[in-house]
Amino acid sequence: MPNFNIDAKKEMTYDAIVIGSGMSGGWAAKELCEGGLKTLVLERGRMVEHIKDYPTANNESWDLELRGAIGPEDQKKHYKAGRAGFIGENNKHFYANDEENPYTEVKPFLWVRAHQMGGRSLLWGKQTYRWCELDFEANAKDGHGVDWPIRYKDLEPWYTHVEKYAGISGEALGLPQLPDSHFLPPMELNCVEKEVKQRLEKEFPGRNLIIGRVAHLTVPHNGRGKCQFRNRCDRGCPFGAYFSSNAVTLPAANATGNLTMRPFSIVDSIVYDEKTGRASGVKVIDSETGEMHEYHAKIIFCNASTLSTTQILLKSTSSRFPNGLGNDSGELGHNLMDHTYRVGAMGNYDGFEDMYYKGRRPNGIYIPRYWNIDEKTKSDKFVRGFGFQGGAHRPGWGAGANMDGFGEEFKDSLITNPGPWEFFITGFAECLPYHENKVSLDKQNLDKWGQPTLAIDAEYKANELALNKQIQEDAVEMLEKCGIKNIVGFDNKHEMGYGIHEMGTARMGRDPKTSVLNATNQVHDCKNVFVTDGACMTSNSCVNPSLTYMALTARAASHAISELKKGNL
Repeated sequence: MPNFNIDAKKEMTYDAIVIGSGMSGGWAAKELCEGGLKTLVLERGRMVEHIKDYPTANNESWDLELRGAIGPEDQKKHYKAGRAGFIGENNKHFYANDEENPYTEVKPFLWVRAHQMGGRSLLWGKQTYRWCELDFEANAKDGHGVDWPIRYKDLEPWYTHVEKYAGISGEALGLPQLPDSHFLPPMELNCVEKEVKQRLEKEFPGRNLIIGRVAHLTVPHNGRGKCQFRNRCDRGCPFGAYFSSNAVTLPAANATGNLTMRPFSIVDSIVYDEKTGRASGVKVIDSETGEMHEYHAKIIFCNASTLSTTQILLKSTSSRFPNGLGNDSGELGHNLMDHTYRVGAMGNYDGFEDMYYKGRRPNGIYIPRYWNIDEKTKSDKFVRGFGFQGGAHRPGWGAGANMDGFGEEFKDSLITNPGPWEFFITGFAECLPYHENKVSLDKQNLDKWGQPTLAIDAEYKANELALNKQIQEDAVEMLEKCGIKNIVGFDNKHEMGYGIHEMGTARMGRDPKTSVLNATNQVHDCKNVFVTDGACMTSNSCVNPSLTYMALTARAASHAISELKKGNL
């Protein structure tokens, strides 16, 4: 893949510029390059090449001094991301340095970032679910936020478009609240999950337990190998079995000969041309040299991730847009959302002591939303809904950490006698789009490169707390009816950001007076700037959002190519 970091001139012109190389940025690059556009991808972090730059892909925990935990120095570098609990010695190189990239928590907020080519597509959980018609209609029906300018039918063919290329494994069910995708063969439930499924669906008609729908290949697909069930995904998959920009979309873009990638490129701002009423390019700080460069293009796609995209737009001021590019409505930076997380129930299952499972399946079970999907399921306690993720497993060697014993006999008992079956579910609930949940530029708190950082001021409110209360009550009740023993309900109360599904802050809408983007993800009064990452979201459903970002990006790129050819951009 071309890397012009050293040899690039200070001024270069392309057909398109894509800011960010992660989940949506990779799709923008692929679609624009395949559409014949010479495309520059700007990434603020380092270069990461598929396979070559996965140094820990085959590490075992016993190969590491702290068995996978990070030491004191790394804890300082990742003092924000460390709160999420996902970072370790084997994946620390895929997380941003928090000391160099501070932000202000007006109210507690966890912002997990990954500054490298591929972004967080190297770290995501790969759960992939389509939105349904209920999701796109929700704001209009219950009066929260503004109406989406699109509906499910507008995005349906683009879901199929990206699913067929990315490869999504799962099972078709025909549920209106969870539309089926274009599926590869599903992974298999284990014996306890099958038992719980049978009991749950008998005891609670209308509730379903299914295997998770994931961007993992269960069969070879488009030249990529199938999943090996190693569950080491966050180290980079050398088989290309899970979807990432590095393994899938960026190589496809590169194959066209139209791609240029520039790592170590911190976008300072988007340049607005007062005469044409369009953006003319992007100003970039070289993170290694500190030099400022300017690149020009006919269209610009913003895919730096939700909050980083909004940060760039807020910094992109001009006489026409004194408060940030596209901010006529005053909504830029507002309506920040995330999914609630870490609330549910767990327990033990007696039986199947003679059964185990093979491999480390990088997937779990899913219980789709069942509240507020029709009049029969309408609640008077809250609006919107939630789904559950989780699964069953048997603890192995780890169980020995809290057991008495030592020596050969003790070790043999751990090998031959795994612990009892455990089952847990945790809910993901929708967050409403509140205007007061916002981000703004913090000009007093600068990063390593002298750039203003973000101040984040957001919190869950009464509806989210009511959803969480229902999640725990339902989780305990379902586990009891399904034969689970020693049940413990939990609500690990946490601030926003823990779901790592931040959305909103540059929302789509029908009216320029109340939104930033139109129905094709264009800035209302600067039509050659597109925003297709999580910043564009007008509401956030209760399912994992990445598949929707992919579909929105492919759709917007197709529109951009068409409009460019017509001479409208």
